[in-house]
Amino acid sequence: MSAIDFSDPATIAFLTDALTAAGVEGLEISRPGGQLRIVISGEGGARIDLQEATPRAPGPAPVIVKAPIAGYFCAEHPAAAVTPQTLPRSVSDTDILGFVRIGHVLLPLRAGYSGVLTRRLAEPGALVGFGDPLFEIEFPS
Repeated sequence: MSAIDFSDPATIAFLTDALTAAGVEGLEISRPGGQLRIVISGEGGARIDLQEATPRAPGPAPVIVKAPIAGYFCAEHPAAAVTPQTLPRSVSDTDILGFVRIGHVLLPLRAGYSGVLTRRLAEPGALVGFGDPLFEIEFPS
């Protein structure tokens, strides 16, 4: 029996649909390599958190924000008015830089570090895989 790949968009979409249909409010799966949490909201939507077990330590080199899961990269929320984001710009660790779309589910991409967002490394609408580089953040000197 093979292990379930919880980074696979089809698996996430299947689990989200099954939880919604069953009326379950959420699911959390913890493994040595990380944690997956799916929370179903009252409107039938879902919020997904996927966290790596070991956080990266900041250093003098720029930090690369990577895709936490495979899906389609969205630089902006699809329902938001299109406002071009100019670079470079200051970001805090909690700022949402974009989204990964898996079916109808949007996974927000948080900066994770405070600094200066210098580059977007993926094109909007591109299919990205787990660990693909999406943004570059430099630390203030």
